[in-house]
Amino acid sequence: MKAIFISDAHLRKSGDERYKKLMNFFDAIKEGNLRTLLDPEEKQTEKDFIDHLYIAGDLFDFWFCRKENINPEFKPLINKLIELQKSGVRIHLSEGNHDFFLGEYFHDVLGMDVFEETIDAKMDNLKVLIAHGDTADSTNSRYMLLRRTLRSRAFYHFQRLIPSSISWTLAGLTSSASKELTVEDGNALVKKMESFALARFQESYDAVILGHCHVPSLNRYTVAGKKKFFMTLGDWITYYSFLYYENNNFSLRYYRP
Repeated sequence: MKAIFISDAHLRKSGDERYKKLMNFFDAIKEGNLRTLLDPEEKQTEKDFIDHLYIAGDLFDFWFCRKENINPEFKPLINKLIELQKSGVRIHLSEGNHDFFLGEYFHDVLGMDVFEETIDAKMDNLKVLIAHGDTADSTNSRYMLLRRTLRSRAFYHFQRLIPSSISWTLAGLTSSASKELTVEDGNALVKKMESFALARFQESYDAVILGHCHVPSLNRYTVAGKKKFFMTLGDWITYYSFLYYENNNFSLRYYRP
């Protein structure tokens, strides 16, 4: 089994550099250029494909979109995901603190896996928890209140009633509010996430994979004689980082086209 994990692209405009790089990255996956992605200096002679793509939240910088009226800036990326899906890659999306209500379109229309909170994945003989990670630190009460409000059914029905152009503006405002309430040193947040991961290891998880902090890291532990992994995925703004899984092992990589 082979899988790639990414998070925190925060896409807005199709002309942005990170948007273009992610499109090229997905093209390389679809075309079977996996070995070149893992090592740009490697001369790939045969096609090599992944089985799963996990997107652990904040793919979009905002998502208030109705299935019948998608923001035009997001359509190229969505079409690319559809191409990947048709090529045989199974796509899993975890909602972030900037993109939620994804299931109505990505699951109901496109048939992709969408998870509001966490993904429990079985990878060969490893039990893996994947999440955006914005709830790993429950001590930020102001953010947790904003999160509950934005994800409430009342707010869902409210955003359905207003015109799309206004809802996209509103989405930008809530995105900014979420950023203001979650501003924290990324490395400090990784330490808080580590405590979350260590607790999950006691619940029989072998690996915990989180986004949100925008800092890439890979940490190995031995718990009761068994190897454990805690990883944060970084972002597609500064690092262009991704996590690769194959044969019970993880490696942190960086996209360098």
